[in-house]
Amino acid sequence: MTIASDSDRPVFPAAIPVAAGVGLRFRHHRPVINERPMIPWFEVHTENYMGGGAIPAYLDAIRRDYPVSLHGVGLSLGGADGIDEDHLRRVRQVVERVEPGLVSDHLSWSAIDGINLAELLPLPLTEETLAVVCRNVDRVQEGLGRRILMENPSSYIRYRHTTIPEPDFLVEVARRTGCGILCDVNNIYVSACNHGWDASAYLAALPPAMIEEIHLAGHSTRILEDGNALRIDDHGSIVCPAVWRLYAEALSRFGPVPTLIEWDTDVPPIEVLMAEAAIAQSLMDETAKGTADVA
Repeated sequence: MTIASDSDRPVFPAAIPVAAGVGLRFRHHRPVINERPMIPWFEVHTENYMGGGAIPAYLDAIRRDYPVSLHGVGLSLGGADGIDEDHLRRVRQVVERVEPGLVSDHLSWSAIDGINLAELLPLPLTEETLAVVCRNVDRVQEGLGRRILMENPSSYIRYRHTTIPEPDFLVEVARRTGCGILCDVNNIYVSACNHGWDASAYLAALPPAMIEEIHLAGHSTRILEDGNALRIDDHGSIVCPAVWRLYAEALSRFGPVPTLIEWDTDVPPIEVLMAEAAIAQSLMDETAKGTADVA
């Protein structure tokens, strides 16, 4: 999307369109500002824009021409210690500056006793954890003065005492707090492969009305010593055919939803992400016309 004049620029906060956008990374700042590529919207990691200097200024410039979504990695929505009020304050400052169309974070924990572990760690899905997550989501939404979306995780271990299936857990948090769900289709595929879940059944457990964004990304496969394969959500490659098929299935269930291409390791030129977004857009268009088909 190229903005021709000031009169065409969005009124803040600009809604995220039902279209395929890309994750904006630092190496893309100058190409986007200089070339204004035809991309419907961008998503950025909230924590990357908490400081001063040139980095937030780049986003300010880009935000004048494109809708932007904020995707957090540090709120620790599953943390038993509750929400770090200082971190929440800094997130709110970014929200107020950027005026994003959507704000999201993860169903995970990443901090304890004031120590940030810089990882999105899995949770035991129990009634106790459900109460903690709901309390934390309520606090974040109160502190930001707006709804957030919560993303399903990719996981590599399961807790023996988990009692609530993951999709049911997500739905119940959304029901109790009023938050929305960010459905990461790649994460569903990775976790389903790692744990032997039925990815289609996972999608079927999610009410379409709760799904407000979809993420797509690449992942890698590691062969373990016992010969089993472990899927790793590294966001470092193109979307694989199996995930594209699962995405088409998600669209057939949810209808077209704002969709993001993520790429966080070995980040390529923005044209590579645009090519992936074009595939997602074609599937969205075909779904809208009732002709979607992925081999």
